[in-house]
Amino acid sequence: MTPAPVASDPCQAQAQAPAPFTGDPGNPVDVARWRHAERNRLRAARLRLTAPMRGTVTTALVTHLEALLEGSDLSGRIVGAYWPIRGEPDLRPFLATLRDRGAVLALPVCETPIRPMRFRRWQPELDMERGLWGIPVPPAASGELTPDLMIVPLLGWDMDRFRLGFGAGYFDRTLAALEPRPFCIGTGLQSARMETIRPQPHDIPMDLIVTEAGLQAGSAPSPLPSPPDRV
Repeated sequence: MTPAPVASDPCQAQAQAPAPFTGDPGNPVDVARWRHAERNRLRAARLRLTAPMRGTVTTALVTHLEALLEGSDLSGRIVGAYWPIRGEPDLRPFLATLRDRGAVLALPVCETPIRPMRFRRWQPELDMERGLWGIPVPPAASGELTPDLMIVPLLGWDMDRFRLGFGAGYFDRTLAALEPRPFCIGTGLQSARMETIRPQPHDIPMDLIVTEAGLQAGSAPSPLPSPPDRV
């Protein structure tokens, strides 16, 4: 998949210019302050999207994800994803098609903010509970799973495959704790591209970045790597 020109992005007109970094790049406090401002900018731009724009983005993003996974055997593969919040692309119908291909779906559950997230088995018709921050999560009775493929939401991203999330560090802590680490596909808006997120030691790069304009960063093997053997 060849990246599409930025001008093809239906959301590009919604994005404001990034704030210049004027602090000390070696000072974590200065970097954190700048990243906080960038999160606010990117979140506001995403929330300004109209429903038709959001639908266009999601449809295009799903098309590229389908092409990326087309040659992969998903039978029994544990796919960790996310429940969409704050304007994130809603990939739940797409996830249902992966389940039809034999994938086992899982959604994250944050039990305490400072601990890595756990993943519980999910299917579209499942009755959900309210988790931390009111986000729907599968009930404990669904059972815990360890993903070998993860579709990770991003607020911002750069060509080094680093993602900017909401700032709580949930996904970075979780990925750091998983062994072996799952193959990670970061998904978000083309207009959320940044020159750099100014990564810190705790930031973990994605294997691939995919937007509504296609595969943007990383080299996609076809098919994707087989799931690791777990003891």
